[in-house]
Amino acid sequence: MNRIIYLIAACALCLSSCDKFLDIMPDNRTEIDSAKKMRALLVSAYPETDYMLITEYISDDVDDYGPTNPNTDRFLDQVFGWEWIKESDNEDVEMLWGNSYLAIAAANQVLFGIEQLATDEDKEKGLTLVEIAEKNGLTGEMAEALLCRAYNHFVLVNIFSLQYNQITSDKDLGITYMEGPEKGLNPKYERNSVKEVYEKIDADLQNALPYVTDEYFTVPKYHFNKAAAYAFAARFYLFYEKWEESVKYADLCLGSEPTALLRDWADQAKMTQDPDIITEHYISSDVKANLLLLTAYSKMGLCFGAYNYYSKYSHGNYQATNEDAGALAKLFKTEMGSFYKMSPKVYSATNLDKVIFWKLPYLFEETDPVAQIGYYRSVYPAMTGDMVLLERAEAKILLKRYEEAAEDLNIWLNNIAKKSYTLTPESINDLFKDMPYHEWNVGNPKKKLNPAFDIQPDLQENMLHFTLLLKKIEGLGVGQRWFDIKRYGIEVVRREMGADGNPLKKGDVLTVDDPRRAVQIPVKVVDAGYQKNPR
Repeated sequence: MNRIIYLIAACALCLSSCDKFLDIMPDNRTEIDSAKKMRALLVSAYPETDYMLITEYISDDVDDYGPTNPNTDRFLDQVFGWEWIKESDNEDVEMLWGNSYLAIAAANQVLFGIEQLATDEDKEKGLTLVEIAEKNGLTGEMAEALLCRAYNHFVLVNIFSLQYNQITSDKDLGITYMEGPEKGLNPKYERNSVKEVYEKIDADLQNALPYVTDEYFTVPKYHFNKAAAYAFAARFYLFYEKWEESVKYADLCLGSEPTALLRDWADQAKMTQDPDIITEHYISSDVKANLLLLTAYSKMGLCFGAYNYYSKYSHGNYQATNEDAGALAKLFKTEMGSFYKMSPKVYSATNLDKVIFWKLPYLFEETDPVAQIGYYRSVYPAMTGDMVLLERAEAKILLKRYEEAAEDLNIWLNNIAKKSYTLTPESINDLFKDMPYHEWNVGNPKKKLNPAFDIQPDLQENMLHFTLLLKKIEGLGVGQRWFDIKRYGIEVVRREMGADGNPLKKGDVLTVDDPRRAVQIPVKVVDAGYQKNPR
């Protein structure tokens, strides 16, 4: 196994995906010298541990339903409390770190295999990786490997580092950007700055995007197909504060008819309202909205499903009513249940207060039928047409292209709401201009924004508030909200909810400049000598 897993990931434990990886991972005698071998190896370039549980529970999507609700464990307590996560779990930071670098190692091995095809004449001419791939008819494989490498580093840097910004990111600690197989017996790994990591992701994307293809995939939705690649680029450049580039790639992803890539909520509402049926449809590769599907060892189908699991920390009725799903309905003076084509599901019982959209399935991989043990699994859409549309609207607002942004917001809204709405920048501004800012015990969707980049008060700010509200709803239960909290410097206040379901007690506060916004590096990685995040 690659040394990076021991020295960077420090995974002395057996990763749940390790056996599969070793089955196909080449040793140093195997040549990855054909398209068939490269495609087989690229299956391992997608991570098998999701970030969703961590990012969902460190965000403001959940509240503490009190000491009388026992449905938690020490691992989840550490996540919710923004602590250094030291407890083991299939979705802990060590698994995320290790599986991400395993995926990167697989991508790098493919790229190394392409480079090894260079002849002496090619080397004399100084052919680049792209030129070698072109010469050998391997541009599709090269593009997928570069995209996987970029994506895994993108996830790592946006969880374990502070948010990219043009002011401090040249000094902020990023993560190690791995660009080739490990060399030497005891290599030492330094952390690139956040800026350097973003520059390297940018370079990988620019080399990959002209060559991305759908041609050789059996099931394109489980690979970086063209639409997924453009969706990733749109998100990356949004985070990179390159708004024009974000719009450019969102346009390439969505095409001239963005509605064709949106989820059909009305169709889902017509189905038998059973969580298994709805969630299996939600992650179907036949759904055009699902641009990139990933599999994971994940409990998220339980946590944000029709189950009383991990319910001490939940997205409850108070938050739904005042801060996201219900708040959107109230803006248009209607009830939550009558607003959505497929309404959020409300669960209320002893020690249970949960309001969710059915999204991710709960799957179970049985490893021992006699003992009835195995792994929680799920499938999740890492990229969707709906989120690309909202990210394009956000980029347009930051470019002050307000009319165009309003058109995108109308498309998203009319796709999910039962009635038809025609919003203008002025009417969106009116929804928020007199709304007070959110307080921990008086919730509403207008939370103070403190990004590193400049935003103007009134129209621009209020259009951003509306867009972030829609994104919070779209990303609920799939871990997307955390990234907007980081990018916009949104303060998060932990609150304990009372027996009546309302805020009872103020807890810890994640301030704008809190270093805990960069999740701490896994314990074993730090113990192996890797530099930890400041605290």
